[in-house]
Amino acid sequence: MVLEGSSEALCPPPSLELRPSCNKSQPSPPLGSSSQPHDGVFPEDKEPVKYGELIVLGHNGSLANGDKGRRRSRLALYKRPKANGVKPDVIHNVSTPLVSKALSNKSQHSISYTLSRSHSVIVEYTHDTNTDMFQIGRSTESMIDFVVTDTAGCSSGQGGGSAGEGGGGGQSAQSTISRYACRIMCERSAPYTARIYAAGFDSSKNIFLGERAAKWRTSDGLMDGLTTNGVLVMHPAGEFVSEPAPGVWREISVCGNVFALRETRSAQQRGKLVENESNTLQDGSLIDLCGATLLWRTLAGLRHTPTLKQLESLRQELNAARPQCPVGFNTLAFPSLAQREIVDKKQPWVYVNCGHVHGYHNWGYRKEKGPAGPGGTAPANTGDRECPMCRRVGPYVPLWLGCEGGLYLDAGPPTHAFCPCGHVCSEKTVVGWSQIPLPHGTHAFHAACPFCGTWLTGEHGHIKLIFQGPVD
Repeated sequence: MVLEGSSEALCPPPSLELRPSCNKSQPSPPLGSSSQPHDGVFPEDKEPVKYGELIVLGHNGSLANGDKGRRRSRLALYKRPKANGVKPDVIHNVSTPLVSKALSNKSQHSISYTLSRSHSVIVEYTHDTNTDMFQIGRSTESMIDFVVTDTAGCSSGQGGGSAGEGGGGGQSAQSTISRYACRIMCERSAPYTARIYAAGFDSSKNIFLGERAAKWRTSDGLMDGLTTNGVLVMHPAGEFVSEPAPGVWREISVCGNVFALRETRSAQQRGKLVENESNTLQDGSLIDLCGATLLWRTLAGLRHTPTLKQLESLRQELNAARPQCPVGFNTLAFPSLAQREIVDKKQPWVYVNCGHVHGYHNWGYRKEKGPAGPGGTAPANTGDRECPMCRRVGPYVPLWLGCEGGLYLDAGPPTHAFCPCGHVCSEKTVVGWSQIPLPHGTHAFHAACPFCGTWLTGEHGHIKLIFQGPVD
């Protein structure tokens, strides 16, 4: 390791031919998926090769204001008509004031590491005909393939649509997502391995790691570094669809090496190198960009998930069973998948502490839970109600079907709901996601509903739904 400002760091050779890659390469299973294409990412072939699919957590099927172009809740990566991947080629040691002149070649990709006010290292990248590169970030510039904005998670609440103040059209002024957050390199030949790297190239095809960024010289004489807020990745401990279990959150470097987490998200001291893990994405890998978390699904993994057509069939099957409110005896019905956030009068509601499903009613508040409402009525500022079936007290929320099939772990019947938001999906899906700690803030982790981002509550974070069938 070479410390910034040391004599060894300041007096390296003027240039050095790099090795083929600055990270370990390991084989992985085939990757691929399907989604709506957008310009510049997908070829016009009838059956293009699909590398994989990225799904932003906290959006139940689409952004709040709809998916538009490169700004969407879900994106598939397809094999490009022409390879656009890059690989490290030559390293130069230059005076920091001359960096801008050295980077004047707009056709040359490069990464600049500022070690001090007087010394920088520039790593030139050359075209790689064997890989495709896809860039992800907050910037709307053309070099970004997937525009991602902050997802507003919450600690409690209701709602069935998509959550996220940045999910629709506007970007948050306080966004913690980098404009050029990360890049994914996919091999163009089978098994189409996909690897993730921190930071993306800007409009000048450069990546700049300033003097304050965490950076270092590696044992083999190369350079590496971390972005300000970091790119965190968690690979599942087992098969995501068969034995879902969370792995360990790690940080990915600019060169794709894997490190233990820093003490805080933006600390300058890097974590310990994890040599037996790689940056190769697998089905169920989670990518956190400090403001939004993405799920990577492979073609093999998506075969186990329900399509939109299958979700609609499950909804119709639920409604065909004619579930009834056990008190009002009125028939309940899940609204169409296209209906978001607006509660239908026939929509089922649930007491999340017991699972009993009812129709909506405006009674059952526990007066000791809050102050009286207007006109001396029952408390209006609490969601806690007493279930008329079992007398358990807790939140009372409308039920919403999970519309994003890529977040499901199987195509099982929608028998369970997340607590306290009320998103309904299969038992395997709620059990799997309730075990996964998702990053929050600079160093906190909490399980959350993948459909809306609401923090999970209760003993398990989910509940089995208890429907009453028709009395006739």
